[in-house]
Amino acid sequence: MVSRPPATPESLAALVERRAAVTPDAPYLVEARGPRVVTFGTLAADLVRDRSWMAGEGLVPGARVGLVVADPLDFCRWFLAGLGAGLWVAPLDPSPAPGAATTTIERIRTLALDAVIADRPRLEGLSLAWLEVEGAGAGSALEAPGAVGGILLASSGTTGTPKVMALSVAQVLATAGLVAEHHGLGPGERGFNPLPLWHVNAEVVGVLAALVSGASLVLDDRFHRTGFWRVVEESGATWVNAVPAIIARLLQPEVDERVPARVRFVRSASAPLAPALEETFERRTGVPVVQSYGMTEAASQICVNPVDGPRKPGSVGRPVGVSLRVVSVEGRTVLGPGAVGSIEIGGPTVIDHYEWGAYAERFDDEGWLRTGDLGYLDEEGYVFLVGRSDDVINRGGEKVYPLEIEHVLAAVDGVAAVAVVGEPDEVFGQVPVAFVQPRDGDDLAGERAAALVARLRAAAEGSLARPTRPARIKLVEAFSAHATGKIQKNRLRDGTVPVAFVEAL
Repeated sequence: MVSRPPATPESLAALVERRAAVTPDAPYLVEARGPRVVTFGTLAADLVRDRSWMAGEGLVPGARVGLVVADPLDFCRWFLAGLGAGLWVAPLDPSPAPGAATTTIERIRTLALDAVIADRPRLEGLSLAWLEVEGAGAGSALEAPGAVGGILLASSGTTGTPKVMALSVAQVLATAGLVAEHHGLGPGERGFNPLPLWHVNAEVVGVLAALVSGASLVLDDRFHRTGFWRVVEESGATWVNAVPAIIARLLQPEVDERVPARVRFVRSASAPLAPALEETFERRTGVPVVQSYGMTEAASQICVNPVDGPRKPGSVGRPVGVSLRVVSVEGRTVLGPGAVGSIEIGGPTVIDHYEWGAYAERFDDEGWLRTGDLGYLDEEGYVFLVGRSDDVINRGGEKVYPLEIEHVLAAVDGVAAVAVVGEPDEVFGQVPVAFVQPRDGDDLAGERAAALVARLRAAAEGSLARPTRPARIKLVEAFSAHATGKIQKNRLRDGTVPVAFVEAL
């Protein structure tokens, strides 16, 4: 199987022009906590002007341009203008958090950017005036992957070598079309996106899916728990783009808070969603949770549950527009339903290489990409994940999958989040250890902490086989997490997350 770019009936620029010609006054982007609205007609005019400015600055098709733009609507304007101009657009973290500026500069160098567009006057020594194009330094002369344009992203690799991925405009528009069709998006539908726009999920599932379908999208600068459902209702949103960390925060309603009846579903991505969390959320809100599975390498989406059809607890749904198979970890044998193995994917919307020749071993001769995830298919083709291959715990020769433990402990009353990692053990080599964040911050010591640990112990003994029960419970005030809410387990392994309470089970 060879991955080929999908056929695209029209360019992004032509798509915007068509939307503007048919429904010029229809809203496309809406500011969540402000008055601004971008119509399709306004967008088309902005993009013509912005593409002209880019061309005047010497940004020809194939150039690599970084975006360090915090305002959501301004980000989308430059993001779409760059894609429409045939540029490789690299969205970068604009947050003012400590260390973010240094990380952004490293991303600029890693991606070998030719220019940067930013809405902040300075970024730790790298001048980035508003609309001022700056050279990126070492590596900027490296040849771009092509002149078709698209999204350029980088993630840290397990060996320290970054994974640099180039997703063509054709690939991201094709995936956006699949998202829109599967979720029933179109004119009259309106998404609500509180996720960071410098991640592929918000870019494809939010911004581009709305454009492809003629729908609209409400953009928030981040997730705000206070008044969340009120803002969603006032915006007229019909669905919410979320991650498990957001869903967990929404379990406890505010005083007099109600969920808008207009919301059809909440889409969950980025990390596995515990079945207990999904069930509790749906019971309390009456809103279905559509769990999905994706990765940057697949332009954000691999599998997703149906909005109206059967959704299986613990499953990320069926593949949508992507080929998926499960193979044996040791060899290349394709496994049947129920057998746990390595998940591989391929198809037109999946990359067939990483830039600079890195991680070539993750692709086979037929174009299959080994995702690094472990899981299995059931008889009906639903996919169930059991964890990452590098997270598997070898307890005396027996494989322990952290996700199974995390799902059980996440259902315990008083738990906000759980992460399980392997720690060294003199007898078994490794044992599972559970890090737990209590829902109430004062449950970190004393009698309340002991009571929570007792509930966790009872759940483990009642639902887990002895080898999979955690050897220790560690209570933490908070986890170190990525912007999308995914817990950084490496910080747990290296001991840099403070632990307030420990009990051996």
